[in-house]
Amino acid sequence: MLFQNRAAAGFRLAGELRVLENRDDVIVLALPRGGVPVGYEVATALRLPLDVLVVRKIGLPGYPELAVGALASNGVLVFSEEVGWRRLGATPEAIAPVIAAERAELRRRERLFREDRPIPDLHDKTVILVDDGVATGSTMEAAVLAARQGLAPGHAAPKQIIVAVPVGTEETCRRLEQVADEVVCLENPPDFDAVGQFYTDFHQLTDEEVQIILRKARICPPHLLSRAA
Repeated sequence: MLFQNRAAAGFRLAGELRVLENRDDVIVLALPRGGVPVGYEVATALRLPLDVLVVRKIGLPGYPELAVGALASNGVLVFSEEVGWRRLGATPEAIAPVIAAERAELRRRERLFREDRPIPDLHDKTVILVDDGVATGSTMEAAVLAARQGLAPGHAAPKQIIVAVPVGTEETCRRLEQVADEVVCLENPPDFDAVGQFYTDFHQLTDEEVQIILRKARICPPHLLSRAA
């Protein structure tokens, strides 16, 4: 095991991002659910604001844990070339209901996690996209493309996008370098099978756990507290 839990992974990840500490033009966007505790530790250690970018994995029909693509809130839809859902026997007719269901879940999570907060404007900002790890990378790729377009109508693109994850396959991280401006990945284990194998505690987070973390970040924003001190 490389990491005790997601919080420990986030603390280690922050150490690789110190050059961005306490800057007005940087924001951490965590991918719920698993990326939120990682992102919270990064934001706290670097004294940066924390928000979320909701992205949903598209699972292969009949094998929902196998990600064949992902979608994001502003309409971004990507498919993993490595997995190749057509090669696995899925048809457009079979994939369509999965996409529709994930769009509905994405909207539910956005309402739940955002709690009436406005979508952040990323104009002229450096965005750190954080998750607990990348396997196929389709979810993170969708997040990068969504951020690149601005997260809402009328929002401008950020000036820089950094993908930051504790663990991932070397191949996936190289591919993400083609869409992000920079990729920070602490570990590329050769025996990679799934993200969870590199955590002692990799429990499935609940919506309530994510809400508690995000509310804590809103009540005591680490970037404001540090500057007030």
